[in-house]
Amino acid sequence: MAGDGRLSEGKIKGVAPKVKLVVLKVLDDTGNGKLSHMLAGISWLEKNWNVYGIRIVNISIGAVSTRLTGEDSQLVKAVNRLWDLGMVVCVAAGNEGNRITTPGICPKTITVGSSDDTIMVDQRGNIYRNYSGKGPTKGCVCKPEIVAPGTNIIAANAMNQRLDIPYTMKSGTSMSTPIVSGAIALLLEKYPELSNKEVKLRLKRTAKDLLLPQNHQGWGQISIVNLLKEDYF
Repeated sequence: MAGDGRLSEGKIKGVAPKVKLVVLKVLDDTGNGKLSHMLAGISWLEKNWNVYGIRIVNISIGAVSTRLTGEDSQLVKAVNRLWDLGMVVCVAAGNEGNRITTPGICPKTITVGSSDDTIMVDQRGNIYRNYSGKGPTKGCVCKPEIVAPGTNIIAANAMNQRLDIPYTMKSGTSMSTPIVSGAIALLLEKYPELSNKEVKLRLKRTAKDLLLPQNHQGWGQISIVNLLKEDYF
């Protein structure tokens, strides 16, 4: 949810409008991609994160767990390496409802679900609800860690000749995840010395309990106000 609102003349802004983005494209214009492309993107991050000062990685994609994308897969190990390097890695829980998609199953990452998925959603004529991925994983890791709004979120649109509209409205945990990433950007702006482990602990301490099952809400819904308060240290 980053964006400075220039296209809307300041009327629409993301959670962290002053953040600097490094964007890696690993999917095609239909939203599909190959595992090799994702691994290549992660490899680039491993080599260049320090050069660009990258502190937060937002991964708003997911695949159903298979032999190639399971908990012992190259993808999971690669994403875990990003965390080990010191980056805060936020990953979408997926929209499969009864399961967490990969790489959301990574044990070290902050996996983000949707807090408002009970609202009926119409996506290109497909009606659904209760879409947010729920754990635990096959390895009995509790997921997601946290939830954020994900339904009917206004976001920047990839403009092209067919659809020259700067903003769009979409739903899914891919929309929830950048809200958490943006909130963490504000946190690190205020407290740049925090490690990724400390960020994760602070999210846990400051989340708002929605009284939902843990496999749905994790610690609860992100509270940006609480996250930035000094008295939560």
